[in-house]
Amino acid sequence: MARSALPIPKDFAEQQRMKKDLQSQLKFVRIIQELDISDSVKPLQSIRDETENGRKEQEITAETLADEFAKEEVVGIRGRIRRKEGMKSHEGEEEKWDPLALAPRTTGSYIAVNTAKD
Repeated sequence: MARSALPIPKDFAEQQRMKKDLQSQLKFVRIIQELDISDSVKPLQSIRDETENGRKEQEITAETLADEFAKEEVVGIRGRIRRKEGMKSHEGEEEKWDPLALAPRTTGSYIAVNTAKD
């Protein structure tokens, strides 16, 4: 049975919007595939906003990390940086992710792999 990583649409309108988005993406891929690639054209590696505003939006600075730095303290003679008691680095859905839930077979807290040769 084929499964999709896309969420199930809530209603018909959302289904149509998702279908339109997917068709638009597929059209873009087809156009890219039809381009005449010569030695002077580098392959497309990623699609991102490379404008000045796009670069500034993605830039990581001390100001953007100020909240995370506030959760750390310097300890010991060597000045090791440690997370303060009771502080989590990421609060949200990432903390609730269970990789074992996706594994086809597990043994305790390990992913079981079949190594038998067919």
